Amino acid sequence: MKIGITGGIGSGKSYVCHKLAGRGITVYDCDSAAKRFMRTSPAIMESLTKLIGEGTYSEGRLDKAKVAAFLLASEKNAKAIDAIVHPAVAEDFMQSGARWMECAIIYESGFDRLVDVVVAVTAPESLRLQRVMARDGITEAKAREWMARQLPQAEVERRCDFTIINDGCHDIDDQIDQLINKLK
Repeated sequence: MKIGITGGIGSGKSYVCHKLAGRGITVYDCDSAAKRFMRTSPAIMESLTKLIGEGTYSEGRLDKAKVAAFLLASEKNAKAIDAIVHPAVAEDFMQSGARWMECAIIYESGFDRLVDVVVAVTAPESLRLQRVMARDGITEAKAREWMARQLPQAEVERRCDFTIINDGCHDIDDQIDQLINKLK
């Protein structure tokens, strides 16, 4: 059985995955894999440069601000980047042997087809905003811009099989115990 962990930016997916790792569960991180491929895959680097333009890489280093500006400029741009990067990530996950996957955009990317069960990590929007602003050092407007690029939390919850509430009030370890027991 393959399990996907998803949730909007600032929901605490990585925190839950860290807790899973503490239990000996390896979780494949799609975001880290995408960044790795964008930094190291000659084919992806060439395709991104053709798509975004000169200056996408400077001295072999990805200009993250340029890529982010391009991605946020339109849905068409985001889909074009995804079409370049997502196939490599999907293939890498399938070859990794990992049973668990962390993917913020599991439904948007179609990666839900790679797993049998999807677990959503949720948190109130105000808390998610605070977390993202503090973590990334960005404004509320920029945090909201990133949030708007993802499916609404209610839609993710509707589609998923299980939910872990990461609001600082619900016990995460207890919810993980319940999830693991249900998956057995």
